Amino acid sequence: MASNSASAVRHRDEHTPDSFTISEMSREFDITPRALRFYEEEGLIAPRREGAARIYSRRDWRRVGLILRGKAVGFSLDEIGELLDLYDPRDKGAAQRAAAKRYCELKEDELRRQREAIESKLGELQRFAVQLDGKCN
Repeated sequence: MASNSASAVRHRDEHTPDSFTISEMSREFDITPRALRFYEEEGLIAPRREGAARIYSRRDWRRVGLILRGKAVGFSLDEIGELLDLYDPRDKGAAQRAAAKRYCELKEDELRRQREAIESKLGELQRFAVQLDGKCN
């Protein structure tokens, strides 16, 4: 799912349609309409309404791609929302990219700490299993 969104974000250009229906967005990103409605409820995207229909813009399309990419690397929806809100076309997204890089570095540190904790637990389990083998013989 996230890999689809990440590659889709890279391959869209001026030929991207100006608007998308909820079913088109769902197919495009391989997510459910419910997920799109949830992102709307959370204020991450803002499709316009035509009657009961939601119409998604290119901006919404890009934001969904970024939401899915952020989720794929472990960012919370709050973190993703903060990053989305930082986008400023005047700086061509420089502030947003800098903040995203900081979040990536923090997430890397967190994952390294988790890996160390897991490796420590695995060592404990192995030592315990060896002790049990010695007492069972």
